[in-house]
Formats: sequence, C-alpha cells, structure tokens
Amino acid sequence: MTSLSLLNPMTAQQRYLSLGGAVFGPNQSTSPAFQISWAILRIVAGIVMFHNGLDKLANIESFAQAYVAYLGLPFPITLSYLAAFTELLGAPLVALGLFTRPAALGLFFTMLVAMYHHIKVAGLSIPYLELSALYAATFLFFLVNGAGQFSVDALITKAIYGVRANRAEGQRESLESVFQKSSAAEVEPTKSV
Repeated sequence: MTSLSLLNPMTAQQRYLSLGGAVFGPNQSTSPAFQISWAILRIVAGIVMFHNGLDKLANIESFAQAYVAYLGLPFPITLSYLAAFTELLGAPLVALGLFTRPAALGLFFTMLVAMYHHIKVAGLSIPYLELSALYAATFLFFLVNGAGQFSVDALITKAIYGVRANRAEGQRESLESVFQKSSAAEVEPTKSV
C-alpha cells in the first residue's frame, strides 16, 4: 500500500463501517422511487409516533402503574418518563432524518417493551400486537438502514466526507508536486565546468 493510497477518500463501504457512517450514512440505493418512499415512511412514522409520548406525559402515574409496574419493572415512574421522552425526542428526529439510527434504536426498544406488555396481557393476539409490531419493524428498518438520501443525516454525511475528500485531494496534489520537484532535481544532470 503506497502512502498516496492512504490519502484517497474513503469508499462507501468504509464510510458505512466508520463511526460517523454507522450513525449518519444511509444504505446506498440510487432509485429515486425507493428513496422517496423511504423518506415518506420515515416522516410518517416519526409524526404518528410523537403522540404516544404526549399521551404518556398526560398521565404519567397512570401509565407507570398500568404498563411499567404491571410488567414488574423497577422504577416505574422513571422508566415511564424515559419512554415518554424517548418518543417525544426520537420521533421528530426520525421524521427529520437527524441522528436517525440512535433515535430508531430507542424507539425500537420502547416498541419491544410495548409488544411484551401486549403479549403478557392478551397473549399472541394480533389486534393487540399489530400497532406496536408495525412500529417496531419500522424502527428496526431505520436502525439498520439509516434515514435515506433525503434526510439531514445524508446532508451531514455528505458535508463530513466532502470536506475529508477535499482535504485528502489537496494533500495528494501537494505530495505529487513535491515528488515531481524531487524527481526533476534528481534527473537534471550535473554540469561539468
């Protein structure tokens, strides 16, 4: 591996595997129809999820008793606030496509707890499970795939890696000019007097 290859911009796979790419970078699909439907799903899921957090905060003690304490979890009021604020903060972030993966992770876990609650109350009854299962599957999709190309995350990724690519290109050009100058100096024959 040459020193110049170390300065080349990262490939899409390398960006995805980096920390910034893992948080911000969406999977790459060039289909406009796919990207538009991906954005619509993200926006709708974020908007309709927001009210769940508001509903919890409207009567936090009741929610804590009926859902969290019923499951036997410790600190029901604290966990209820945590769930409410995860939904109140995570849902708009998903809708905007900003920090989508971390927000989707929190929302996915709240939906897993909701599914567990529904199973404990009614068994594997589809009418009780359907909404939380659909939400969980949707947030799992965004956790795995990111926000898509029409998102704030995609803009951040483009800005971060655009700056890095420009910086790497400048360094490469600088190294090439130094190399060319040193090669030219070596090639010049020494003149004898």
